[in-house]
Amino acid sequence: MMNTYRPTNIRNVAIIAHVDHGKTTLVDAMLKFSNVFDSRVKPLELIMDSNPQERERGITILAKNTSIIFNDTKINIIDTPGHVDFSGEIQRTINMADGCLLLVDAFDGPMPQTKYVLKEALTNGLRTIVVINKIDRSTDNIANVANEIQDLFLDIATDANQLDFPIIYSSAYEGYAVKNLDDKKIDMEPLFQTILSEIPAPEAEPEGNLQMLTTALDYDNHLGSIAIGRVFKGTLKKLMTASLIGLNSDTREFKIDKLFTFSNLKKQEVEYVIAGDIAAVSGSNEFAIGDTITSLNNPEPLTRISIEKPTMKMTFGVNTSPFSGNEGQNATSRMLWDRLSKELKTNVSLQIEKTDKPDEFLVSGRGELHLSVLIENMRREGLEFQVSKPSVITHYVGKTLHEPYELLTIDAVKD
Repeated sequence: MMNTYRPTNIRNVAIIAHVDHGKTTLVDAMLKFSNVFDSRVKPLELIMDSNPQERERGITILAKNTSIIFNDTKINIIDTPGHVDFSGEIQRTINMADGCLLLVDAFDGPMPQTKYVLKEALTNGLRTIVVINKIDRSTDNIANVANEIQDLFLDIATDANQLDFPIIYSSAYEGYAVKNLDDKKIDMEPLFQTILSEIPAPEAEPEGNLQMLTTALDYDNHLGSIAIGRVFKGTLKKLMTASLIGLNSDTREFKIDKLFTFSNLKKQEVEYVIAGDIAAVSGSNEFAIGDTITSLNNPEPLTRISIEKPTMKMTFGVNTSPFSGNEGQNATSRMLWDRLSKELKTNVSLQIEKTDKPDEFLVSGRGELHLSVLIENMRREGLEFQVSKPSVITHYVGKTLHEPYELLTIDAVKD
């Protein structure tokens, strides 16, 4: 049996919350505190929301990676979406982390998606730090919010140790965090100190059989497809030959062309990446989310990522309107199918299937927003097509018809 150890100079942290509770703004504050920007350049707001639709809609759609060095420790940060329609992004990336920051609005308190993301984190055994954010707006409701968070943990926790969690109070917008409300509000250092003391270093087997799980994909015009994921065992080395295990245990050989780790907002080319760290690998155009990169001589797959099933469906078809071709390229059925098939490589919550009509395809996703983002991306690419009205996906359990449902929270005046 290989010896395991914890590289004390690495922390892997996911940031999770209900939508609009300040995750991406918190990452902004952490990056600014760590002085990753050129002093001559004023950094943008919502730095991690690089997708045009993310900036326009004001939400995070895609999970992303960055890293920060604090006290000689590399903190890998995974910024995740807060909207339930993009829960697949959380499910595919959360296994890279050993701990998480659970952000809760100091005024709103825990919301429906707070419960979902916390359940995912605790199910995956992540050590949780609660961050009550936006205390610059109001501190009147913080005691009630803290009690609501405690109740939420009592309802979800699967282990008594999960009920013991630290609380940090912050204003990501103002750029400070404190351990106690009476502390002097200076900068984000208290949050970084808590991460180092509370989030465990990753458990690793650097001499074990190589295993890296692909949880995200990137693309470079020169390098082609890039697989991103955490190295769970062994050591990845540049120019080494490895095995890629795909769906249904399909195994192929490839050579690692370039190897990167994350450094601040960029990928940094390296010669090797040890177990416990997050890597980006090029060398194959066959990468898919859920694939395992493993040793050539003893290929061992990791468990593929499990994603919740879609809840909404609609048809995408060739535009048959008399005005077709006026606003874009009139997509043929082949063009449409190829574009949707390409989307499956990165959009893990999506499902597509052919219908009895050759020019229409059934597309299923996690919700209306999930599908609308796809439609808008395709439209901006110049494709012209028509879609049907979305409908709920139902299925039978035994003889009983089941359908998805949503929980609604209404804030009303007390009197």
